[in-house]
Amino acid sequence: MTVRCATLLSPTLRLNLTRAALALALPLAAALPSVSHAQTYPNQPIRLVVPWPPGGATDAIARFIAQPLSQRLGQTVVVDNKPGAGGNIGTEQFVRSRNDGYTLLMATSSTNAANPSLYSRLGFDPVADFAPIVYVATVPNILEVPEASPHKTAKDLIAYAKKHPGELTYASGGVGSSQHLAGSMLKNAAKIDILHVPYKGSAPAVADLMGGQTSMMLDTGSLGQVRAGKLRALAVASKTRLPMLPDVPTFDEIGVPGMIAGAWYGFMAPAGTPAPIIERLNTEINAILKTTDTRKQLLELGAEIGGGTAQEFTAFSKAEIKRYADIVKQSGA
Repeated sequence: MTVRCATLLSPTLRLNLTRAALALALPLAAALPSVSHAQTYPNQPIRLVVPWPPGGATDAIARFIAQPLSQRLGQTVVVDNKPGAGGNIGTEQFVRSRNDGYTLLMATSSTNAANPSLYSRLGFDPVADFAPIVYVATVPNILEVPEASPHKTAKDLIAYAKKHPGELTYASGGVGSSQHLAGSMLKNAAKIDILHVPYKGSAPAVADLMGGQTSMMLDTGSLGQVRAGKLRALAVASKTRLPMLPDVPTFDEIGVPGMIAGAWYGFMAPAGTPAPIIERLNTEINAILKTTDTRKQLLELGAEIGGGTAQEFTAFSKAEIKRYADIVKQSGA
């Protein structure tokens, strides 16, 4: 006599087995859309939001990565400049994007570290709204003056500022930008009174600096203008001299200790972007950062080249929010 196994199971046992099967199947089913999406990613152009105007360091670094990334992914990576409000406008628009990997952000120490302490209201949460992908680079601030400036050294400029309080001006790419905070740090470190002149991005600020409309700038992306003789570099806000500017002293060397300032840059996606997409982008950008052409482009900006895992960038960006809270408080910005 043949007896089916199912008839040997009690109704309670059959119910428990069904529930157990469902418990195993549901997580797998939930993961399928993300896995499927990641396997076909990317199958359309990718938008890279740069929350600053064209021509500055943020824009330059974004384009250094975007072109080879397009080639590696087989899809166009379009740089979309969305400037305004110290980078907040473009960043706020970014966090409202779909978390499907087709909208990325060129995040900076301004938008994702300093601004939370500078603005009472942000249109985004600096941690919860972002999925960090990879840290790209840090560029130190360089004290620069127009080539026609009468100040030939940083010591000369600081001495003049002390004798003429409030006369000299320093340009920046906007309130909360690395140039703004570095200028505030210099005011405190050197005990001088200089006037902040914010612009809507570093490119127009540099243009006016070259034209002599402002006295100085602590910039992160104008080594090209220095080499072209349009600007004069007086000091670098780093621990050591830059290989590209071996004759320019650090602030420590000229008697202004503690002036270590720079801007960092990295790629982020909207929160909730599938992990396989984050991993794919991290892998590709890390590979790009190791290529000769990209390294040369970044080094010409005076950059310290980054890289690493998404988890490392997540930990770094969280720590930077706390660090910049102290910087903003101490600088008086």
